Amino acid sequence: MKLENLIFSRTDKKIYKNGDKLIKLFDENYSKANILNEALNHARVEETDLNVPKIRSIEVIEGKWAIVLDYIEGDTLQSLMDKHPEKQDEYINLFIDLQRVVLSKKVPMLNKLKDKMNGKISSADLDATTRYELHTRLDSMPKHNNLCHGDFNPSNIIITKDGTPYIIDWSHATQGNASADVARSYLLFYLAGNEELANKYLKLYCLKSDTAIQYVQRWIPIVAASRLVKAPKTEEEFLRKWIDVVDYE
Repeated sequence: MKLENLIFSRTDKKIYKNGDKLIKLFDENYSKANILNEALNHARVEETDLNVPKIRSIEVIEGKWAIVLDYIEGDTLQSLMDKHPEKQDEYINLFIDLQRVVLSKKVPMLNKLKDKMNGKISSADLDATTRYELHTRLDSMPKHNNLCHGDFNPSNIIITKDGTPYIIDWSHATQGNASADVARSYLLFYLAGNEELANKYLKLYCLKSDTAIQYVQRWIPIVAASRLVKAPKTEEEFLRKWIDVVDYE
């Protein structure tokens, strides 16, 4: 399989287009177990009626592991929001409606969100008291089994020419409490430098879903701590402000 049309690059992976296929090529040092787990997560989500690209194969290309999927032609929702700021309300409503559909699904074979969060908190560079407070808060949150994307942001939604939305990148998918996924999306808007849009998103999501804003906010320190584990230096100060559980309360 040829690796010619590079469309995206990061330090640990590269994305290529090859005809009607998308090749997600991982660095040779990337964990084989994590790659296979990502493919398994994606395959399990495929069994729902959500629009997601189908996995074609898992291969070794030029000595590196790769996941080969359908290539979805279209624009990301983020690029549409950037091109048409006058349509922000329309696009944020679409974003929320799609997220609510995702969160309505059940995928019982996925890992538990609470287990993943507890592991992340334990690994975070935080003092013992803060870790204890976060573990305690997490344990007190209601146990649900909704499909949680784990990185639901406008860049992970592709809109085709006929207006069909596809949701990509299921590597962080778990089953758990929907409000945890909402808290993560809120932080992602904030981290992208758009505080106004983050707050608009949170208020509108809670209005549409009849969810108390305070309930989602209780998840924010937990989600911030989980992101801190692999966060770039530029995000650390912001995340630590949200993690201070005692002050937040």
